This record gives sequence, structure tokens and C-alpha cells, in this order.
Amino acid sequence: MSDVLPLAGFVIGITAARRADELGALLVRKGASVRYGPAIRIVPLTDDRELHAATTALLSAPVDAVVATTGIGFRGWLEAAEGWGLGDSLLSRLSSASLLARGPKVTGALRAAGLSESYSPASESNAELLQHLLSSGVDGLRIAVQLHGEPLPYFVDTLRAAGAEVIEIPVYRWVGPVDPGPVDRLLDGVLDGSIHALPFTSAPAAASLIALARRTGRLPGLVTALSGPVVAACVGPITAGPLAALGVPTVQPHRARIGALARTVAETLVARSPRLRAGGRSIELRGQAAIVDGEWREVAPAPMALLRALAASPGRVVSRRELISALPGGGEEHAVETAIGRLRTSLGGGKVVQTVVKRGYRLAVDV
Repeated sequence: MSDVLPLAGFVIGITAARRADELGALLVRKGASVRYGPAIRIVPLTDDRELHAATTALLSAPVDAVVATTGIGFRGWLEAAEGWGLGDSLLSRLSSASLLARGPKVTGALRAAGLSESYSPASESNAELLQHLLSSGVDGLRIAVQLHGEPLPYFVDTLRAAGAEVIEIPVYRWVGPVDPGPVDRLLDGVLDGSIHALPFTSAPAAASLIALARRTGRLPGLVTALSGPVVAACVGPITAGPLAALGVPTVQPHRARIGALARTVAETLVARSPRLRAGGRSIELRGQAAIVDGEWREVAPAPMALLRALAASPGRVVSRRELISALPGGGEEHAVETAIGRLRTSLGGGKVVQTVVKRGYRLAVDV
């Protein structure tokens, strides 16, 4: 049992565009199988006319404060400005402004560029940044806010309502994928139960998947899946926003980090894995596999679907009609009998699954 990795047997879908490989590698290291279906893509910074226009606007007059929200976004902004021949001008303008850094990564990016932050909240939250600005007074000030893939309407609107002129710097804009095929197949996998968790690293990716499901008539199924058998994990509350709006429960790490997100996915899937004793054997269900007395056993989709249906109420007799509805794509009584036979073989024989004449099947749960 100790040799079985925590995510072995589970299939996890990744909708991210940026750092998808990093997240995938962390999950594979824990034993998971990973399917990629980018729900969004990033507009290259040097090709982004909106970013160029915002940078030019920033340089047109002195700026009192600059809010930097992400390290990678801030570095990318400087690199893009350098490519446009505006690097020195941007650094000069930034050096004369009060620089507010959301967290340690962006603080490091500022210092690497030869700049110094005037404030960085211990909570690493935009809310605390905003409160600091408001308490200092922003009426009549010119403030630049570096965005990162998504707008910050509450942050920006609150500053404007308090009298500030706000320049939004749209670093890394998200748009739909060039090829929607992979994310479309990922959505199918969530609905048919072949994908067991969906970790999200950005709100635009969650919103894009929801929009695809809505356009194709699959939104009710997506909400049902993510509210039940499929784990929806988000790196933080902002990312969870589009899902929360639909009432979908999410799990989130204590710290908004990729590594912490991978650990949260692993811990949640393991905690949700049914464990029971039946026919004198210890059984743990793992995605598309089972661990029987510490031994790893692959289980095909149809037999696994029946095992999950039986394990949902251990010891209760489950009728053939109920088991037919549990089979992927449905079927008939013969299909149930065939799948039960394959299930018994997969579990190593024995008396784990009992036939109850004229009624159905049950797990022979040990008392």
C-alpha cells in the first residue's frame, strides 16, 4: 500500500494556459494521469496593442502611484516595453512613483528592476492594498494598476469613486483557445465521469469552460458533476468566483500557490476515496482502479461504475435496474451480469460481490 502514490488511478483535467505543464508535472509526480484542455490562451505581450496603448498613456504624464499585482506580469510588462523601445522611459516613470506590491514575488520583481516598493501587505491581498491607498487619500492622484489576465473592477471603480485617475495596465490578456477541441473533450470527460478533478488557476479559465458548457447545452451537467463526484479546486477565491456564482462548491489551498493547489487536489481526492471491508478484504476505490488488500488492481469503466454504485450503500442490495442506470451509456441486464463478472475478476475473485437471487447484487460488507 505504501508504494501506491496518492493520486494513482485518478485522471485530472487541466484548463490552464500559463504554467499548465508545471501543474501537470506536480500531479503526475503524485501518480495522476493528466489531460490538457486549455480553456484560454494568452495574447503575447509584444503583440498586445492594449498594453502598448496603456503604457503610452502612463508615460504621457507623471504618475503618483503604481499598483503591481504579480511578479511575472510586472516583469513581462518591462520586457514588452523594452521591445517597444520604451524600457528606459517606463523605468524612469516608475522610479518617481510610489510603488505598491501585492506580495513577495512582485516585490522581488520590483527590486530586480532596480526599484523599491513603498508598501506591501502582509496578507498578499488586493483588498488590503486598496484599503492602504484609500486610507492614505487618493483624491486627485494619478494611479496605475497592473492587471493580470483579468480586470479588477471593484478595485479600479473604488479608486475612481474616491477621486483618483486610474490607468489600467492589462498585462497578459486572456482570449479563447485557437483550437477548442481539447477543452471540449475535457468537458465531455467531466460529464462522463472519466475525469475526477478540475483544478483552476485563473478565473478566466473557469469562466471560459462555463461559457463553453452553456453554449453547447452542457451547463446543467457540468454544475451537477462539479457539485458531486468531480473535485473543483481553485487556487484562490478570485479564481473560484465564476464557479461560486453557479453555486458550485470548491476546495482551495491556504496559500495561493501552484504547489499548494496540487496538494489540495491530492488530499481531497484521497479523503473522498471510499474505503470498506467486504468478503474479508480491505478495498479502497481510486478513480479508475481499486486497492485490494494493499494490491493495485485496474478496473475497467463499466465494472468500476457498478463498484461505485454498490459502494455508495455498502451492504444494501442494489437492483439490476439501478445498476443498468449506473452503467456508462446504459445497457440491459446481460450487460450488468457481464460487468459484475469482470468486476469480480478485477477484485481477485472471492466473495466481495454477492448475488441476491431475483433482487440484484450487494457488497458482502464485513460487520
